[in-house]
Amino acid sequence: MKTLLIIVSVLLIILVLLQSGKAESTGALMGGNSDLFSNRKERGGELFITRLTYGLGFAFIIISFIIS
Repeated sequence: MKTLLIIVSVLLIILVLLQSGKAESTGALMGGNSDLFSNRKERGGELFITRLTYGLGFAFIIISFIIS
């Protein structure tokens, strides 16, 4: 069970690093038109990565509770 937790953890870290930053257009760093991408919806690959991240996060929590 611990090996499964390690595999899920590594996959979760990789997926989080692959996601595009949603806070990139804050305006403080970029300066200017931050409203341009504020209403953008995820599609295709981004949506799949987001849902997979949620699923792996849920699996990580469940496995952690089972181990403890």
